[in-house]
Amino acid sequence: MNQQSWRVIFSPPCDGAANMAVDEAILQEVAGGRAPATLRFYAWTPPCLSLGMAQRHAEVDRARLEARGWDLVRRPTGGRAILHTDELTYSVIAPQDEPRVAGSVVESYRRLSGGLARGLQLLGLQIAEANPADAGRKGSGPICFEVPSHYEITAGGKKLVGSAQARRLGVVLQHGTLPLVGDLSRIGEALAFEEGADAREVARARTLARATTLEQALGRAVTWEEAARAMAQGFAEALDLPLEPGDLTGAEREAAARLRVEKYAAPAWMLRR
Repeated sequence: MNQQSWRVIFSPPCDGAANMAVDEAILQEVAGGRAPATLRFYAWTPPCLSLGMAQRHAEVDRARLEARGWDLVRRPTGGRAILHTDELTYSVIAPQDEPRVAGSVVESYRRLSGGLARGLQLLGLQIAEANPADAGRKGSGPICFEVPSHYEITAGGKKLVGSAQARRLGVVLQHGTLPLVGDLSRIGEALAFEEGADAREVARARTLARATTLEQALGRAVTWEEAARAMAQGFAEALDLPLEPGDLTGAEREAAARLRVEKYAAPAWMLRR
């Protein structure tokens, strides 16, 4: 496989709009040939509910969200809602002809899932599984972690890593989340359920039955730093991928600051659906 190295970035925690803006800023620079393919790890502060690109804004209970001090953002990728807290988030941003992401969406998911699974093995999780292409299941709920999709990682039959992908300007952007600790059913507190409180409790119970955290899967707590280093090594080993530590360029920082204000923190983007 092509031995061209990728940049790896370990970012400090940011708010939701800033995190999405940084991913898009990197995408623009990669598209223009001004930045290398990039593997980025990050966290969120304050906790943030993210909606998929096509998800309805009406599925959010803004009053409950704000009462808890949680942020809100719309992702540039698809899928359902995720509450980003107590987690490790990764993004892969690479030209579509890069061998590790080339081909169809499902093909690139399959390759990248190998890096995720290897990272989890390095942390001591030997039972992580990547769902095959025919395992994606449809569901009507608004919560991402209720249902595993193509080549997402499960442990003990429960979803552990959720990922989503977008392709723009000849570049693949895939990002995903690995919950480290905590109550995954908390997301139900920020969503609107027309059927009332009973539907909220059903959704919370369904999430707990179908999803898990790394702490639950391993039987021990893992810090963000430990998880990030292991996952980076997992990508390097499974994808035969040389990684070079790096940081955002000045152009990426400028673009991210602009995109945060003009797009991801703007009502027009959040309310587009």
